[in-house]
Amino acid sequence: MKKLVHTLVLVGLVGAPALVVAAETSPHEITGNVSLNTDYRYRGVSQTFKGPAIQGGFDYAHSSGAYLGTWASNVDSEFLNGANIEIDVYGGYGGKITEDLSYDVGGLYYYYPGQSANTTKINTFEVYAGATWKWLNVKYSHAATKFFGVTDSKNSNYLEGNVTAPLPMDIELGLHYGHQKVEGAFGGSYNDWKVGVSKNVGGFDLGLAYVDTDLSKDEGTITHLDGKSKNLAGATVVLSVGKSF
Repeated sequence: MKKLVHTLVLVGLVGAPALVVAAETSPHEITGNVSLNTDYRYRGVSQTFKGPAIQGGFDYAHSSGAYLGTWASNVDSEFLNGANIEIDVYGGYGGKITEDLSYDVGGLYYYYPGQSANTTKINTFEVYAGATWKWLNVKYSHAATKFFGVTDSKNSNYLEGNVTAPLPMDIELGLHYGHQKVEGAFGGSYNDWKVGVSKNVGGFDLGLAYVDTDLSKDEGTITHLDGKSKNLAGATVVLSVGKSF
């Protein structure tokens, strides 16, 4: 689910008699992104029945630290109550406490248009808060509604830790570990993790990641109406190619 950092540039002009003029800069910034992935894993669980996903979004950021954005991906309609697309809308505020320590707070709404009329609605709203110190990020997300339609699942939560570190040859290492707690009648908890590398080649972001969870095969297996079954929470390798603009 995907996100944002923002800087502005200052341009100077020097002329006789040694006059320096600063170019005007805008407090607004709009960016976009698009990617093709061999699978869409959300907190370790495939949302596309282990099939490919096309994803993309737009972000608006203000120099004050406020931001808004939207992001979308195709999803498996049988797994997600008839919806074949996920649309995320989010907004929040981020800033620096010190040169190395920053924070981010906001809300994220998961919307699934096209859900079957006779099924439980799975649209979900989460609030989140995170902090980043140099290469380490910690984030907490809290469901303010039912968690994807699970009965009595309000107040479900997800705690994650992420590490980003540079490697030789301009390769970036990404490490992730998360703990999902689901409240309610069908609640429970599980852990997920990811180890990945990425590199920008010719303006495109190439990624390779190993993703897994501690859910058992029985817990992670979903069966389609045609009888085909897949373990959506099992170990996999995800390849991706993306472009930011």
